[in-house]
Amino acid sequence: MESISPFYEKQLKCPVCEEKFQTTKLRNRFVKVTDHDTDLMPIYDQDSYNPLFYHVFVCCHCGYSFSDEFSAYFAPGSKDKLIEKIKDQWVYQDYGKERTIVEAINSYKLALYSGLLKKEKHLTLAGLALRTAWLYRELGRQKEENRFMMMAADQYKEAYETEDLTSTQMSEVKVLYLIAELNRRAGDIETAVAYFSKVIEKQHMSSDKKIVDMARDRWHEIREEMKQQKEATT
Repeated sequence: MESISPFYEKQLKCPVCEEKFQTTKLRNRFVKVTDHDTDLMPIYDQDSYNPLFYHVFVCCHCGYSFSDEFSAYFAPGSKDKLIEKIKDQWVYQDYGKERTIVEAINSYKLALYSGLLKKEKHLTLAGLALRTAWLYRELGRQKEENRFMMMAADQYKEAYETEDLTSTQMSEVKVLYLIAELNRRAGDIETAVAYFSKVIEKQHMSSDKKIVDMARDRWHEIREEMKQQKEATT
């Protein structure tokens, strides 16, 4: 009996150049999540494939890169800007096959650039930046991980302050939690404490109990670390 490949090809039409191109997707049965890191990064079983590698679609013809979270709407003038800044500079590259982690990171960077030029929602840009940080974590490149974590935190903050989150998969407390946790990981404890406190304040209004519990855990960890530092200096 012929074994089923973990991968399958999907044909898409680029919304910028309108050319058709193929991208590779991963079958769900080959993805095994065993746990999550404190910033919600999925931790995969050693036998699992990583679906993060295939989250972004890259048009091989013009370079425009996007994900399922991108809106179909293009603000007036945004397509012209994408053509000028990306398509006119693009050298043919095919991201439609099985990807390495470096190719996956490059696809996210292309999508972030495309999203910024398109004026995509802050929540979408935050998700791209966060996934980029996760992949850099896999490579052990902490400087780049921190750079994209803070980009994600800034975009989540903009989303919280300016966008309607009610129709998205991201609850308000989850966005607040990620702002806090990403700042904590980057060493900005003051901002982290302020946003963890916001999560805990909303606990009675939120059905996302797991996130509230995680915020409380991080808050206690910070207090314990501060206590130990104070004792070490006295």
